Amino acid sequence: MTSFTKATIVKRTPEKMSERLVELLKSENDAQAMNLNFTASQVEDLRREREERRVSFSASVVTSGAANIGPFSAATTLIYRNVISNIGNCYNKNTGVFTALVRGVYHFDVSLLGQGHASTAAAVTLHKNGEHVAIAYTHTPSHWTSSSNGASLLLEVGDVVYVNLRAHAWVYDNTERYTTFSGHLLFTM
Repeated sequence: MTSFTKATIVKRTPEKMSERLVELLKSENDAQAMNLNFTASQVEDLRREREERRVSFSASVVTSGAANIGPFSAATTLIYRNVISNIGNCYNKNTGVFTALVRGVYHFDVSLLGQGHASTAAAVTLHKNGEHVAIAYTHTPSHWTSSSNGASLLLEVGDVVYVNLRAHAWVYDNTERYTTFSGHLLFTM
């Protein structure tokens, strides 16, 4: 003969089963809500991270008219005042300096136009944190002449990249945007 205690006998009425089902569904719903909040937070973090990775700029020297810049007796930071684009706001049009906001590999290009002159070249140098990286140089005694160069650089947060007009050199620019400085983030590291 089997004996049952009071505790083991459970009446399974439809009401009790419905209550239990509601409790289970509430518990499952709460767990899914927590999971959804966590996922929404992850999506927001990824969106913010993606926004930080959007870095691209392009600028030319003059905003209106036409001008020869230089020659100067010493190398001078060339300020590209006509900002064509500045996604991420890493380029400062008042100083001519690009500052990295994220660690990564960036690509930079410089181009120039110069008027031919017997003793004056058209030349700019690309610099990272004060170190020479590349030069765009051309010299002809007459006629217009152009040059360009570029480099991909690993930058740390706060590293700076800028362009110097070489000592005793000059460049020409007008609203056609011949003398330019551009850069963009290729990928973060």
